[in-house]
Amino acid sequence: MKVLPVAILYQAVPVPVKNGIARPMKPGGYSDGGADIACALKENEIEILTPVDSPEVAEDLDWVFPDTAEGIQTALSKGAKSFWLNTVLYEGHPIEALAGKNIFVVGQSPKTTALYDDKFFTQAFLRSRGLPVPKTERISRHGIRTSLSFPLVIKPIRGRGSEGVRVIHSEKDLAPAAADMFSSGKFGDEVYAEEFLSGEEITITVMPPGDYILDGLGAHFDEYWSLPPVRRFNHIDGVAPYNGTVAVVNNSAALSHEELETPGIQTLSRQCEDAAKWVGAKAPIRVDCRADGSNQYFLFDLNMKPNLTGASRPHRLDQTCLSAIASEAMGWDFSDLILNMLMQCWKLE
Repeated sequence: MKVLPVAILYQAVPVPVKNGIARPMKPGGYSDGGADIACALKENEIEILTPVDSPEVAEDLDWVFPDTAEGIQTALSKGAKSFWLNTVLYEGHPIEALAGKNIFVVGQSPKTTALYDDKFFTQAFLRSRGLPVPKTERISRHGIRTSLSFPLVIKPIRGRGSEGVRVIHSEKDLAPAAADMFSSGKFGDEVYAEEFLSGEEITITVMPPGDYILDGLGAHFDEYWSLPPVRRFNHIDGVAPYNGTVAVVNNSAALSHEELETPGIQTLSRQCEDAAKWVGAKAPIRVDCRADGSNQYFLFDLNMKPNLTGASRPHRLDQTCLSAIASEAMGWDFSDLILNMLMQCWKLE
């Protein structure tokens, strides 16, 4: 492949605050998943670059480069032709300096990610395209109030997983919960409220158009297409727990073949594919969906960067991710998923 060798980037520093809204940083900056990706590529006999000459399988930082200008330059000096952007992107990210220099990337564009990293904006955008999304309202530290009915959910505008997400059951609980989020300093000056959906939660990974390997044969997709949906269960206080607290293998499972054939799930999959098309995804996205009391599904969270951890190292066999559970249901193991993602790399222009 002309894009080899590959260097995997991880998030080394917090992303800049934007319009008073902060995004909490994952401890380790996704270096764990980056190391999983690197080992999966190595398993596929893909040429990868590492910061050290003899990486230890259990040492995350032996496999990944920091996403700083210095880290990227180090990878370039080692011969990198492509970068796997396993980090949080934003306008002005150092990777943008390589635009037009014949460098390929796996991941989204920084500009697109910056736009749709704002979850409140993204829901409004999808609503304007006719997709079913929950009712939402912004909440400022200067005015903690909402016209939504209780129970409701409060969330960070630039959130990460379920961190900071909580169900609020009454008006008297709203102000202290929101004040707690503001005082933490993690989320910035605003959060948002969302109507609480009491039904089943599923998540759908959507792949971009391109060439793939399915059942050992080449396959081409002209349009966005979805992996089998994954059901989430064993919620805590109405919220699916962060996978750093509860491994997703313990609270998630792919839908059965019979469930996949139901009209409601097929419609929801098409809606998620439409969402991926409208945001211009260049790599897989994951859309979290939940039903209301009448079993109508809504798209409540679009993740431009799905968490990508996988069982590619002996000490992390239980650290799969939701997208990997979906891919396993169609016959891909984590290594297959990663190889097919690499095949969708694109030239940074």
